[in-house]
Amino acid sequence: MKTLHQILVPTAAIFMLLFSCSKNTVFTIEEASIAEIHDEVKAGKLTFRELTEYYIDRIEKYDKSTGLNSIVVINPNAVVRAEELDENYRETGILRPLHGIPIIVKDNYDTHDLQTAAGSLSLEGSLPPDDAFQVRKIREAGAIVLAKSNMAEFAFSPYQTVSSILGTTLNPYDLTRVPAGSSGGTAAAVAANFGTAGLGTDTGNSIRGPSSHTSLVGIRSTIGLTSRDGIVPLYLRNDIGGPMARSVEDAVRILEVIAGYDPADPVTDECRGKVPSKYTQFLDEKGLEGARIGVLRVLSDRQGNDSEVSALFEKAIRDIRSMGAEIVDPFDIPNIDELVKNQWKDTFHQDINKYLDSLGDNAPVKNLREIIDSGKYSDNIMNRLNRSYGSGLNTEEASRIRVSEDPDRMELLNAVLSAMDENNIDAMIYPSWNNPPRKIGDLDSPHGNNSPQIAPHTGQPALTVPMGYTHGGLPAGLQFLGRPYGEPDLIRFAFAYEQATKHRKPPKGFQPIK
Repeated sequence: MKTLHQILVPTAAIFMLLFSCSKNTVFTIEEASIAEIHDEVKAGKLTFRELTEYYIDRIEKYDKSTGLNSIVVINPNAVVRAEELDENYRETGILRPLHGIPIIVKDNYDTHDLQTAAGSLSLEGSLPPDDAFQVRKIREAGAIVLAKSNMAEFAFSPYQTVSSILGTTLNPYDLTRVPAGSSGGTAAAVAANFGTAGLGTDTGNSIRGPSSHTSLVGIRSTIGLTSRDGIVPLYLRNDIGGPMARSVEDAVRILEVIAGYDPADPVTDECRGKVPSKYTQFLDEKGLEGARIGVLRVLSDRQGNDSEVSALFEKAIRDIRSMGAEIVDPFDIPNIDELVKNQWKDTFHQDINKYLDSLGDNAPVKNLREIIDSGKYSDNIMNRLNRSYGSGLNTEEASRIRVSEDPDRMELLNAVLSAMDENNIDAMIYPSWNNPPRKIGDLDSPHGNNSPQIAPHTGQPALTVPMGYTHGGLPAGLQFLGRPYGEPDLIRFAFAYEQATKHRKPPKGFQPIK
């Protein structure tokens, strides 16, 4: 039987096609944006088949040989799908928003045609009956689900990406370090240019943290703006799915596709009338002019901070001020330390049981008890599984999937919004992590993870954007946190900062293939 690689057009031929551009510009797939890819296709210099095959060749060349270990499975129908999209464009002359764009999808998104295992051998081979809402939306917009990516098993860890289904994913900027968790596979793959962009999930950190550690843009939207239907849950009350990309623009293009009401996720009822016709209209290079940005020192100045990350953050503050923003420093939220205590509720038992029930008779396991009894999971999550068993099961807390239903969450949200109102703040900033990516296996040194403190509980949107590099090339991220449904402001601010600073650069060791 021929391998997938053998049936592809030879790489050298693809290379010649891709680099036969005009005399003044040279197009390369590495770091190419959605808009740039579409421009090449419209100019007749690239097909979606060529694009897809090139990404597959990169995965096959680099993912295992470097030990990056980011991809669980490549979609065997990706090239056929790309050919269909090429034919559709030739016939119609129309490019849909994500037409022909290969997307890396985290292994906890339901895909009707690809295994969805949430990183666990206990779910190996599970084929859901249909796509997750967000997967369906990107496919309708023309995207190609190129591959499913590795993740921290059941999304348990924000610090590392280790699963029983694949093993450990490394950071492409330093293969001795972590990409954070749990969406580390998506982050590593997109950063290494194995796909144009990706989908991750974020319960407390897992879009923003891995994006920060791999010099990507990651958006955790307002709870209620995007559907969680068909995503293997961790704590549904905190879960969000969303884009991870190499630029603000590409992340926003994906957000524009996946945002909106879904009757299968009742929380999205709250977004009715709050979703603009286009989020891309807020990509404004002068978007920071006149903005009031608060510096949340309670997060940025924690004990154990890395001095080089702190220096980058101070420079980011100066840069934002130079772009026309007014800086409020420090910006304080009264009693914040007390308000964030005891916010986390372990609802995994109830949430995973409901998800497994949605799979019907084909579910490889029927409930959390069967997962535990199977023994098919990483040793490092055994204690977590046992702790979760019984926690949150049929409790009032587990049923509160809306922020407005939980008095503790509302108290925190009201405190944050009151402080923003009193200081006329449009958004606040802090480092996504106060420390650089840890070494593989290090779970003891200061982690500096700031993402779980506010947004997961208040439901506010947060966005991380590259802030620069420390210690010879380790990425760091700047996080903007805004008001509920304040994505337009965050997009303006992050895009202006990104365009003025241009911090994103690809990792070394993953060069264009020839």
